[in-house]
Amino acid sequence: MAEKHDPDLIISDIAMAGNMDGVELCHKIKQSEALNHIPVILLTGTTNNEIKLQGISEGADDYITKPFDADLLLARVQSLLKNQTQLRKYFLDSITLKENTQKVPAEYQDFLKRCIQIIEANLENADFDSQYFARAMGMSHSALYTKIKGVSGQTLTAFVRSIRMRRAAVLMLTENMNITQASFQVGFENVRYFREQFTKLFGLTPSDYIKKYRHSFNKDLNTMK
Repeated sequence: MAEKHDPDLIISDIAMAGNMDGVELCHKIKQSEALNHIPVILLTGTTNNEIKLQGISEGADDYITKPFDADLLLARVQSLLKNQTQLRKYFLDSITLKENTQKVPAEYQDFLKRCIQIIEANLENADFDSQYFARAMGMSHSALYTKIKGVSGQTLTAFVRSIRMRRAAVLMLTENMNITQASFQVGFENVRYFREQFTKLFGLTPSDYIKKYRHSFNKDLNTMK
């Protein structure tokens, strides 16, 4: 069900009928490249600390002992969803070259860096597509799609397009490329389409963006001052 629906959050009792308990479910979720960004809350009626430790060691994001107050569960859910929102903001800010001081786990920072490196290394590769991207990331296409959608809120195609425009923005700010040159350099043959998508992502037309940030861009950090 998690693979099919890509939920924002999973709540599971540790005790479940069948061949899998909540701890094993949590383990499978956290070991999956496609699903490990999904927060997991485990519920249990036991006070056994060993069971709790096992759940936490398998990557559970929170642990609630039954019986519990419904407001407590709701508060924990809201807190975890807030963290997910902050994660998506981190990805968007990084893509749009905005300074971001939010603390996110290193694994997500590394994941974004890998994505950017692979996409930018293949800007002139005519064979580069989502399947090629997935292979370069060492993931299946469906796993990469689910992961990207979960951590960024974008589809895989939109995410790749955003990274291309991110590179175009850097080129226009640091290499004095004009809009047409930058769009061709990152694989956009239709300049009008490039302008539309750039404006949608950055909130400014390419020309207004250059005027506003050319003298305030930190080339070393790839962020706006």
